[in-house]
Amino acid sequence: MSADVPTQRTVSPTHGSTVEVELPIAGMTCASCVNRIERFLRKSDGVETASVNLATELATIRYLPDQTGRAELARTIEAAGYELKPPPTAEETAARRSLRAAAEMDDRKKSAEANRLLLEAAVSIGVAVVIMVAMFWPQTSLPMETINWWALFPATIIQLWAGRRFYRAAWRAGRHGGATMDTLVAVGTTAAWAYSVAVTLNPEWVHEAGLHPETYFDSSAIVLGLVLLGRWLEARAKTRASGAIRRLIGLQATSALLIEPAGDRTVPIEEIQPGDLLRVRPGDRIPVDGVVIDGGSAVDQSMLTGEPIPVEKASGDEVFGATMNTTGTFSFRASRVGADTALARIVALVEHAQGSKAPIQRLADRISEVFVPAVLVLAVATFGAWFAFGSEPRLTLALTSFIGVVIIACPCAMGLATPTAIMVGTGRGAEAGILFRGGDALERAHRVDTVVFDKTGTLTLGRPTVAAVAVADGWAERDVLDLAGSLEAGSEHPLGAAIVGRARLDELGFRPVSGFEAIAGHGVVGSVDGRAVLVGTARLLRERGIDPTPLAESAEAMARDGRTPVWIAIDGDVAGIAAISDPVKAESRGAVDELRAAGIDVWLVSGDQAATAAAVGAQVGIAPDRIRAEVLPADKEAAIAALQAEGRVVAMVGDGINDAPALARADVGVAIGSGADVAIEAAGLTLVGGDPRGVPAAIALSRATMAVVRENLFWAFAYNVVLIPVAMGVLVPIGVTLSPALAAAAMALSSVAVVTNSLRLRAFDARPAAARRAPGRGTLARLRRGWYLVGVAIASLALAGGVVAADRAIDAGAVSVDVRASNVRFEPADITVPAGRFVVVRFTNDDPIFHDWMVEGVANVDAGARPGQTQRIRFRLDRPGTYTIICSVEGHAEAGMVGRLVVTP
Repeated sequence: MSADVPTQRTVSPTHGSTVEVELPIAGMTCASCVNRIERFLRKSDGVETASVNLATELATIRYLPDQTGRAELARTIEAAGYELKPPPTAEETAARRSLRAAAEMDDRKKSAEANRLLLEAAVSIGVAVVIMVAMFWPQTSLPMETINWWALFPATIIQLWAGRRFYRAAWRAGRHGGATMDTLVAVGTTAAWAYSVAVTLNPEWVHEAGLHPETYFDSSAIVLGLVLLGRWLEARAKTRASGAIRRLIGLQATSALLIEPAGDRTVPIEEIQPGDLLRVRPGDRIPVDGVVIDGGSAVDQSMLTGEPIPVEKASGDEVFGATMNTTGTFSFRASRVGADTALARIVALVEHAQGSKAPIQRLADRISEVFVPAVLVLAVATFGAWFAFGSEPRLTLALTSFIGVVIIACPCAMGLATPTAIMVGTGRGAEAGILFRGGDALERAHRVDTVVFDKTGTLTLGRPTVAAVAVADGWAERDVLDLAGSLEAGSEHPLGAAIVGRARLDELGFRPVSGFEAIAGHGVVGSVDGRAVLVGTARLLRERGIDPTPLAESAEAMARDGRTPVWIAIDGDVAGIAAISDPVKAESRGAVDELRAAGIDVWLVSGDQAATAAAVGAQVGIAPDRIRAEVLPADKEAAIAALQAEGRVVAMVGDGINDAPALARADVGVAIGSGADVAIEAAGLTLVGGDPRGVPAAIALSRATMAVVRENLFWAFAYNVVLIPVAMGVLVPIGVTLSPALAAAAMALSSVAVVTNSLRLRAFDARPAAARRAPGRGTLARLRRGWYLVGVAIASLALAGGVVAADRAIDAGAVSVDVRASNVRFEPADITVPAGRFVVVRFTNDDPIFHDWMVEGVANVDAGARPGQTQRIRFRLDRPGTYTIICSVEGHAEAGMVGRLVVTP
């Protein structure tokens, strides 16, 4: 399935039919983009709900088609400053009939965009490094003015080429009154580049204005490079995050063996149509869904159900596309192809879940809505404060602080914190046969403290059979089965199907039926060959005035053995009882034990009679006081509501048919599905394989995912709360500043760290507890238990500390010189230092006018000081010789303050 193609489906109506459409949006970079698009869409006529996901770049919109349409929605998105991704070409449309071809096409597009990001990042960083080397190389003999002119051309190319994507996005948002992360990058880098251009083109004007003639071409280029590099890393991580779907799609066959009168022919999977007859050989992947016509085999369905044991298939059995044939050869008739296959429906369900929002995302959305405007205000205030009250060179400090604030602020991390974790979590669940309908279901599941199981088909196999038949005096078993089987042929209840199956074994149950009536939760009644027949519960018998006493003891014995007694009455008298056996699943006990070990209360609510429910509860380990029996389908919802009224967060596990009201009422509805039935509307969660141990696994996955979400949000908020003040310069008094390059690196790290942290969920083990890896005690195990971000933070602090320590170590071994300007003179005028050692000059200005102390012909060896200020400069000269020192007055060297710097061998 592809995120590049809008998908549309009709959902349940409100005041008429509503339509839900998913539109792929280009140009989103942060949570501010998401909020802006959502705000515009929700204000549109006819739009009921709108949710935009940054990680999948999809807008999910539910609207009334008689009031608006896709074209109007596209115009609304464009009015917000964004655009839809281009529609697919004819070639792409044809390819999308195959999930695999569509995925490969999407991968090529994403790879091309990633390559462009990497190229722009590499060139930008390379240009920045070359400029920095030219500026700071100790033995350079080029004047700074020459270096500035040399750097002007490549820096301008980088600003306009690599920065064009930021300018375009900032313009789209700005012309509609918005601001995004792209706005911050565009404003910050443009400020550095534009001031540098002014210094290069007109240095005299800068001197006359009393400003420091320093250029920042390297800063603008390195910021663009690091931001682009961060986006490349982020894109790679997001691709890995969606790897679960890619792996599922990758299992799809590319061709099939079509059976024709002239012989078998290999055809591409895109050409298969429903009704085609196909052959599958050992080791082949089944191309599409269908029904076995001839032959048999064992099929590995683990990609759908998570169960590793192959399932035997024979004539009449259903097979599913992308599953693996292991042993025999068989032919089958295609029934579902393309987007209708079980695999395609699973992929669509998972993509929908990955595109949905968890409620916890709302906090980040509310903050990011005002984040960018607030950052711009802080940046302007920071610039004004340092320019007005900072020490010389005040413009340098003001400009670098301004750039640092707008660059380091990262709404992107907040926007990615939740959706990336949801993406990886739901994808990992899909690989294990656990399908979450949306992020809200995933979030609610982590709070579940009570699980309620239905019995039939949930804890039991759901394939009931008639184990025994007891008849009243005067009745023959064949006659009773003949009449009961004929009546139940019109029923869809699994217990009725068991009676029909037993009758058909003896070629019975084909008599004509009239007046058939199904009584929900009780049974069926009707007329068979003119005789009044009732098949159902003892309660139904009593309500119809029929005395069950003659077979009461037999019924009690059946119930004690865990069998369900189904009563049969003919012409107003009890005639027999069919003992229905539905064996308990071998995995049910393990599921209950895992849930209880996780601190979750486990209940059984069944429509069966008390003795049968108690017998099944005893087999699976559910306490007698946690069993509710003889509960009608309509009353199961009330049972769930009663538990919720006690303050419990309840998950209901059922078959998704009779239990639909209870599934919808529960905080989390868990449907036990099959490979073909993966879209049970009432449930927020579907277990494809039918293994009840998927319930504790799903809850554990939800808890792990929400733990990662909380870690991500903490990192995103803490990062901004801590580093924005640092960029503003709150630590300048103790000598700590944040350069634009470091700000860009930190911003890129924040987004990459969030996405990478989410990728830890790929290691989640969805197997039963007994088969899972024992918790390790090494570094990796500790990281997987939630210390990843703490490790990132410690590493970042250690790196910063190392930089500070190295800086201080250099100062400790440097030659220290104190220079003081007074009465339009400076002392000492002649300074001698050894070659190859760092020199630290502290220049103090005691005059009432501005002075600039510099070494002529040496780049970046200068320090300007306002009256009463002391400035510090550090440099190293490796080449012996005599250099001229100039201490200018208001930027003019002709003031006569000249000295010598002698560098000795």
